[in-house]
Parts: sequence; structure tokens; C-alpha cells
Amino acid sequence: MGSNSSRIGDLPKNEYLKKLSGTESVSENDPFWNQLLSFSFPAPTSSTELKLLEEATISVCRSLVENNPRTGNLGALIKVFLSRTKELKLSAECQNHIFIWQTHNALFIICCLLKVFICEMSEEELQLHFTYEEKSPGSYSSDSEDLLEELLCCLMQLITDIPLFLPYTSKLVKTLLYNFIRQEKPPPPGTHVLPQQSDGGGLLYGLASGVATGLWTVFTLGGVGSKVAAASELSSPLANQSLLLLLVLANLTDAADAPNPYRQAIMSFKNTQDSSPFPSSIPHAFQINFNSLYMALCEQQTSDQATLLLYTLLHQNSNIRTYMLARTDMENLVLPILEILYHVEERNSHHVYMALIILLILTEDDGFNRSIHEVMLKNITWYSERVLTEISLGSLLILVVIRTIQYNMTRTRDKYLHTNCLAALANMSAQFRSLHQYAAQRIVSYTCRHLRRYVYVLDKLYFPHSHCSTLQHCFSTLSDNGEELLSLTCSHILRSYASSLFSLLSKKHNKVLEQATQSLRGSLSSSDVPLPDYAQDLNVIEEVIRMMLEIINSCLTNSLHHNPNLVYALLYKRDLFEQFRTHPSFQDIMQNIDLVITFFSSRLLQAGAELSVERVLEIIKQGVVALPKDRLKKFPELKFKYVEEEQPEEFFIPYVWSLVYNSAVGVYWNPQDIQLFTMDSD
Repeated sequence: MGSNSSRIGDLPKNEYLKKLSGTESVSENDPFWNQLLSFSFPAPTSSTELKLLEEATISVCRSLVENNPRTGNLGALIKVFLSRTKELKLSAECQNHIFIWQTHNALFIICCLLKVFICEMSEEELQLHFTYEEKSPGSYSSDSEDLLEELLCCLMQLITDIPLFLPYTSKLVKTLLYNFIRQEKPPPPGTHVLPQQSDGGGLLYGLASGVATGLWTVFTLGGVGSKVAAASELSSPLANQSLLLLLVLANLTDAADAPNPYRQAIMSFKNTQDSSPFPSSIPHAFQINFNSLYMALCEQQTSDQATLLLYTLLHQNSNIRTYMLARTDMENLVLPILEILYHVEERNSHHVYMALIILLILTEDDGFNRSIHEVMLKNITWYSERVLTEISLGSLLILVVIRTIQYNMTRTRDKYLHTNCLAALANMSAQFRSLHQYAAQRIVSYTCRHLRRYVYVLDKLYFPHSHCSTLQHCFSTLSDNGEELLSLTCSHILRSYASSLFSLLSKKHNKVLEQATQSLRGSLSSSDVPLPDYAQDLNVIEEVIRMMLEIINSCLTNSLHHNPNLVYALLYKRDLFEQFRTHPSFQDIMQNIDLVITFFSSRLLQAGAELSVERVLEIIKQGVVALPKDRLKKFPELKFKYVEEEQPEEFFIPYVWSLVYNSAVGVYWNPQDIQLFTMDSD
């Protein structure tokens, strides 16, 4: 490069770059390095600019790949950089801007070269390039120093500002977390240590912040002053890069003889207010301000990587999980997670999974399940289905989760997603308190939707050629959110079909279903033709119905007196529930629901006709006291716990690197070279 290069178009012909990549070995003590590193070329500020830079210098880089085994010039450049970093602090104190500027340039060139090397060769070949010595072709030194390890240690030192000889795992994780917490804004573009060259070719110095800006630019890969990057990236490129690096380190696979030390550090760090000693068995422990970390996590949940960090901490660090569950302002954390799920159509599936699993982990705690019903919210503007002037956090959570299940069942049809949604609702069900009338209505109406769908699918299985036009019409006129059937005559039709179908099912339920399925498959023209959607859906629908009935039953058994709105919703749909009393799959769980419906129906009948909503709720509240609790059958408590898959790296490693690909500031990777994940994946 040199002091005369300032445009991308000049780089392929640059004499200094040609010498670096050529066939001549350059000693680390050669004055050439001062000339090479005295350039005023500004670092790229976006992936687009980095792509242009890479395309302009690809011939130089490939020439270095070819010649470096004989010249060792890459190693010489790295040694020049390493020697300069040892004097960086002294240079900053002496305001030696030229020395710092050249060190910055050395690191920038190394970053660009290594990026191409990684794309062009295997890991084994890359490591060999760090051990080449200035020898004749084909000869190597067996005791050559490991420059790769030394370079990594040096970078750790620059990031964490610790001596090289100290362990850096804990300090690095702590520094990356604090970078995320602080969300520091980049220095103004005008304070760059690498200013644009003036007409006279001179360099402008004088701003002390230029020192910080220069290194900032390298560590954020040029994410300062970008005009094309997203606003969220611009807010703090250092925080973004730190978080991505932390996630990459945390998801490295364990070595054969040692666990991942970065994951160990994440699992074991404690609050700065915790004065208890660390166990001797924890090798990478440190302390950090939990309040600051919590606030940053609450504020940054719009990004995949922040949600993934929250999941990682909740799942792996019991200290942070205990701290968060003890907070009295959990709405600050839960509301952003609910908003992710609410806008499921706009989010990628991985982000939705992480948000959902976070809720599942939180609902494993009974204290959380109780407290969310005590937090009252007003005017949730992003919830558009209905105006919610006042609602508890718990009721809002129920509404959003049911909406997510419904979206999944009608669009993505992902069993993993709806299973975890139902598990979160089940964990909460025993602590349902003062459910909002709309939340209670949605619990019951969603269950009823699947009860109706279940009867319809059974009809299609047993009578595939009957073309029950009335049932078909009933389901074709369901509203988008599936709450109501438009025709009341459907209730009579469904009851008649349910009666005959359930009588048949009660004899040999599983065998009959199997025979019906086989019969239906045999009626198709080709054995290769899959079963229709309604036949494939039967088991899924039955599973959802069973779980929703168990959720309702759990609430009635444990907190009936706290939820008159749920009883009201059940009474409003009692005709449909009565049809499933004798269903072999639901008969046991229907006992309590049927008992509650029968008990309160009789009390309403005694109160007379044309009762107002307020009067019905009053009768329900009075009846709760009179209902003998011992008549409700006890069932095992609904409790589900999140457990990672046996090989979680198969999910998380591609996910993390897809975030790096899509979110890292100023990093460009050729999409044609990506093998770890598919480019059209979420």
C-alpha cells in the first residue's frame, strides 16, 4: 500500500503489496514494513465495501498464498505486528500517533489476508502458513514458533488489556459481556486516526480520540460511520461484534480431553454483589454486574443474537436465572419476548424458537407463574387483534402463546413449536389468576376449534366419499382466528356425528383408526400418494385437544375460585364440550370439566332466563364457594422442563454462524462458499 495509495482501484498494482506477496522474502526488520504500513486507505465500513476491497486484492492474496511457503512474509508481517503491540500503551501515553497508526494498518492487512486464506484453504493448510520460516523451498523448522497461538493471545490482550502470561478466558468473556452491556457508540467519523489524504499528501493528527477510533475500526471490522449498514448495527458495532464473538466461542465443541472453557465461564460467573467464594472446581469464574446485564438484555431483544444470549444465560447459568426470576420488573424482559412471538410472521423460525424456549424456561418456576398475573399492563399498542386497555402480564402471555400455536397449526405446521407452546401454557395453568375475559375466551375457543376440526377429520376418514357439505361449509366459514362458526345448525350436526363416531371409537379406538387410515390409503390411485392433510393431522389435533383440556382441567382443579371468566367461557361453549364426555381419548380429563359445566349450568337455570353478563359472573362467583372441591378429581401436576437435544451443536453452530454472516458489521463472505447452513434458511 504505502502513503500514496488511497483508492481501491490502485491496490492490484501497488508496489508494496506486490513485494509482500511476491517471491522475495522480507525480513521482519526490513524498513519495507514502515513503508507498507504508512497508508491512508480507510477501512471498509460495510460488507459491500469489504466485498469490493476483496475483489480488488484477490490476485495479491492468492499470490501470497502461493509464495508464502517459500518467503514466510505472512509470518514476518505478524511478527512486526506483535512487536509493535508490546509498545502500544507507551505510544499512547507519548501520543506517538504514527506508531499507533501503523500498528492499526498492520492489523487491518492481517485481517484482510486471513479472511482470504480461510476461504481458500483447509484448516491444516492455514496452520502451516503460520509455521513457515524464511528457508529454501520445502524446508521447515521443527521448532518454529506457533505464530497463530501468539497472534490469538495478542488479540486477547488488546481486547481485554491484560498481560499475555495470565489466563484470558474469563477476562475475555467478561470484556465481551461488558461491551454488550455498555452499547458504546462509535467515535464520530471525523475523528478517525486514518483521515482522508489532503491534496498535499500530508496526514492530519491532533485528536486524541483518533487513537481509540483506529483500533475500534479494526475490532469492529470497519463498522464506524457506515452509510449502508442498518441503524441497529450503527448504534454500537463494538457491542454487536463482541456479542457475535461471544456466541461463537460459547458454541465451540468440547475437546476430547477438556470442556469448552468459554462455555464454562458463561456457566459459572456470578453477580458482583455475591460475596460467596467460588468453588475450587470452577476454573473460569468471574463476577459481573447482573443489574446492568439484565437491563441490556431487556433493551436489546429485537436482535436474534441478544435473544440467543438470553437463552444461553438462562439455560446454562443458574446464578443469572435465579437473579432474573427474583426481579420485580420481569415485564421489562417478558414483553420484548412476547412481541417477538406476536410478530411471528416477520421473524425467522430460529428467533421464534429461542423466544419460546425462554418462556418455557421461565414458566418452569412457580413464583414466575404467580407473579405475572399480579403485573398489570395498560395499552399494549403492538397487540392489534383487540384493544387491551388493561390486562395482566400473565393473560397477555396466554394470548400471545395461543396465537403462536394457531399460526403454527395453520402455516408452518411445526410439531416442535406447538409442543413447546403447549408446555409453557401447561406449566402456568395451575397458577392462572384473574384471567382476562379475552384470554379465557381464547383458551376455550381455541380448544373448541380443534374439537370441531377433530370431528370433521374423523368424518373424512370414515366416510371419505360422503362429502358432508354442511360440515365442509361450517369449516370453510370459520373466521381467520377460528373463534366462531357462523351457523348454529352446525352444533346439531356435529353432535349427531360425534355421537355415532365416538360410539365406534369406544370399541376399538386405535385399531379402528388404523384400519380407516389403511382403507383410505388403499382407495387412492397410487400407493406413492401420501395421505391427505386431514388424515395426517388427526394425531396432532388429538394431541393438541388433550393438552388444552388438561390445561383447562388444571386451572379448574387448582384455581377455580380465581377464574370466573374461564367458567363463563366454558358455559358459553358447553354444547360442544358435552359431546366429548364419552370420547375414549378424553373421557378421563373431561370429568372435571363436565362436572363444572353441569354444576354451574344448573345454578344459572335456577336463576332464570335472560341473565346479563354481570349477573352470570356474580352467580359463578357465588357458586365457586358452594362447589365441593373434593368432587374434582385430582390429576398429576402439569410440569414440563426444557431439555436440550443430545447434539445441540447441530442446531446452534449453523445458527450462530448464520448470525455472523447476516449481522456482523463490515464482514463479507461469498454466499457460494457457505456450506454450514443453507442461504435460504431462516
